[in-house]
Amino acid sequence: MNVKIGDKVLMATLADNSSVEALKNALSKAPITVDMHDYGKMEKVGPLGQDFPRNDESITTEAGDIILYQGNALVIYYAPNSWNFTRLGKIDNITPPELKGILGSGNITVTLSLPHN
Repeated sequence: MNVKIGDKVLMATLADNSSVEALKNALSKAPITVDMHDYGKMEKVGPLGQDFPRNDESITTEAGDIILYQGNALVIYYAPNSWNFTRLGKIDNITPPELKGILGSGNITVTLSLPHN
């Protein structure tokens, strides 16, 4: 999956669950743009604008993890957190400082798309 943040396009490897299948189905129709803000000095979070199936499990996140929260919010972690989440995927080939630099300290807009879009 492509994760566009500003002028940077990052690649993410997707998890294997029904949440991801539903996300890929939605992305096959059109990219999804999410307005995100900082939360808890560990993540960017924003509404997806639709509900997806949940596959919550106890997870300790790492920088780059892409999470579905409560079935309708997208979260990109840049620091660890432990909670019951649905894993959607992980941003490939990026260090925590690089990711934090790209995410910045304010509000951001992220666009998710499939590579062929």
